[in-house]
Amino acid sequence: MSTGDARSTRCRLPGPWSAALAALTALLLPAAALVGLATPSPAAPAAASAASATATFAKTSDWGTGFQAEWTVRNTGTTPISAWTVEWDFPATTTVGAYWDALITSSGSHHTAKNREYNGTIAPGASVSFGFVASGNGDPAGCRLDGGPCDGSPADTPPSAPGQPASTGVTEDSIALSWAAATDDQGIKNYDVYRGETVVGTVSTPSFTDTGLTADTEYTYKVVARDTQGQTGPASPAVTLRTASGGGTDRPPSAPGTPQTTAVGDTSVALKWTAATDDKGIKNYDIFRGTVKAATVAKLAWTDTGLTPGTDYTYTVVARDTADQTGKASGPLTVRTTGGGEQPTGYAKVGYFVQWGIYGRGYTVKSLENTGAAARLTHINYSFSNIDPTNLTCLNGVTKATSPNPQDPNQGDGAGDSWADYEKGFSAGESVDGVGDTWNQPLAGNFNQLKKLKAKHPGLKVNMSIGGWTYSKYFSDVAKTDASRQKFVKSCVDMYIKGNLPSAGGRGGPGAAAGIFDGFDLDWEWPGSEGHAGNHISKDDKANNTLLFAEFRRQLDALSSTTGRKYLLTAFTPADPGKIEAGWDITTKDGTPSVFDYMDFANVQGYDFHGSGSDNSWEPNRTGHQGNLYTDAQDPYPTKFSVESTVRAYLDAGVDPRKVVLGLAFYGRGWQQVADGGARGEWQKANGAAPGQFPEESGTRGYDNLLAAVPNLTVHHDEESVATYGYTGENGQWWTFDDAWSIGKKTAWLKSRKLGGVMIWEMSGDSGTLMTAVENGLR
Repeated sequence: MSTGDARSTRCRLPGPWSAALAALTALLLPAAALVGLATPSPAAPAAASAASATATFAKTSDWGTGFQAEWTVRNTGTTPISAWTVEWDFPATTTVGAYWDALITSSGSHHTAKNREYNGTIAPGASVSFGFVASGNGDPAGCRLDGGPCDGSPADTPPSAPGQPASTGVTEDSIALSWAAATDDQGIKNYDVYRGETVVGTVSTPSFTDTGLTADTEYTYKVVARDTQGQTGPASPAVTLRTASGGGTDRPPSAPGTPQTTAVGDTSVALKWTAATDDKGIKNYDIFRGTVKAATVAKLAWTDTGLTPGTDYTYTVVARDTADQTGKASGPLTVRTTGGGEQPTGYAKVGYFVQWGIYGRGYTVKSLENTGAAARLTHINYSFSNIDPTNLTCLNGVTKATSPNPQDPNQGDGAGDSWADYEKGFSAGESVDGVGDTWNQPLAGNFNQLKKLKAKHPGLKVNMSIGGWTYSKYFSDVAKTDASRQKFVKSCVDMYIKGNLPSAGGRGGPGAAAGIFDGFDLDWEWPGSEGHAGNHISKDDKANNTLLFAEFRRQLDALSSTTGRKYLLTAFTPADPGKIEAGWDITTKDGTPSVFDYMDFANVQGYDFHGSGSDNSWEPNRTGHQGNLYTDAQDPYPTKFSVESTVRAYLDAGVDPRKVVLGLAFYGRGWQQVADGGARGEWQKANGAAPGQFPEESGTRGYDNLLAAVPNLTVHHDEESVATYGYTGENGQWWTFDDAWSIGKKTAWLKSRKLGGVMIWEMSGDSGTLMTAVENGLR
């Protein structure tokens, strides 16, 4: 087994940018009228004061049959907000589709948005935004922010919701109702009784009989209270009842009330709901998590246990009567368990763990624990899964090394390392929990160690990264048609989310890796433009790339409906605006979603701006910074790279800053025989790549190895461009890398731009210094 791997040269920019930044066309959005909505509707929740915050709505794009919109929640108070909920109503003709930066659930025309784990905290004077795509052209009404008016104004408290109506008598043409009274500080004046969305009566007492109905027909009722000041409150829970048939046939129960939480923990959710009604009496209730029945109980409460921290679960309840007939399901409730990914700062900290690191690098999953990285990361991206060149599916179950020639167009064909993934047995001393693997367990290797790591850090999310520099050859083929996309995505979901690993070396099998991976990170390098030698490229890659993400999101969401869990979808995206233009639809326009509409966030390349590879085919003759924050006026290259211009390319195109996660390098790139030039080797002539950490990786060293193994290296900080470099002296070696100083500068900058966090390529280069700097910088 090779001690290194050409895949580690993962994301370089092999030449000048092929198009200027100005080539990116920004979406011209119509002027958006911001409105603060405070009028309650019958479907709004119970009112509460929200004087310290406001929520405003804006349509950011409108194409007649639909629109894109966003809500902005602003903290107008003097203390931080730790969580928020925005609720509103659309007309029945307007529905919410794709959404981002919030968890949006819908019940009829009523929509509820709750913060994600990374944007719940809002400092005084600060704001966060979330958005969605909608069909129809209606405007929101009845906005409530944490139960209070969205304009932040104090108001007389409207009435509470009455209790859910219950039947006190049913005939062939009438239904008699009663309900628990509402409360109000000014007193209750009367109640409006709704049949469907139509008021059929206004009464001063909590009872009403609806007449003139049709036999054996279902009717849905809700009640709204009005106080003596004329304010109406939220509607009661709805109830569906059926008139008598006159034929003596049994009728199924009504739907129970939508479940509510009474307690939420890291691994449990306690629920309650209002009773269903039935002419024969209710026997029990089935509780569904997603589409799977989780329990059957005779009472109106239940606690779900054994859940994953920081994870979304959706519940519905179905009643069963004494004749064993089941009725309609309640409305759905989506709730997130506490802990897990709910980081105090809300920033993503994503680290790539390389499969081959366990060999020459000696970096195992336990290394993540020993260096403290596991406690600081929010996500681990496991690198990489390959694509089967024949079947065009996710590939595993093979142990085949890549060829040693980085210019071999077939270098990664059929390659993989199931030995490292799930076959290799780790001893007790190498294991995360101190328990060694046995010969007959179905799962071992890195996958089993990741499973143990997640047990110690329940909020840690693990994605399977697909592709990378050497394994992207067949992305164009799998993305080509609807059928090929469906087949490929299904194979990846089956293999990594459901855990159905191929049998290899006595390991694997159905469900062996279930529960390890929380989603996928797509590392297609690069759609529509050059990457590794031999990669397949098509003029249709850009459109097909978006369709591939849409298919991943569709299948992952379909699985969520059965498991109740939210699955992640991220991507590695380029710095080169030419590559962005060739392969990435990053702007929503004319009602067509962008690729970002389907992903949780993108890991944007913030490094490899300059360098020289082991074959000296890439900029061997002049030094250059690989991850400078700002453009350097002394940069002699035709195109000026910088983190700032890279990020600006995405933001100017309309990408939500919270979906931009900035890439950092935990390694350096170096040249040899570098002239001083009066600039300590900065931007000076060189003679190829410096010796690397491994013989096959000239020009590259992990951060720790770089500082320890390069003699006489003096570290310098370029204050103008915010870049760190090291020089050994005239005609010596020159290295470009990130250190604690540059990471501190970059994290402060990304916070000022409200970006989503940082990504690290890759974790084996650091024993703790750089990860500590990341944590300190994102506090």
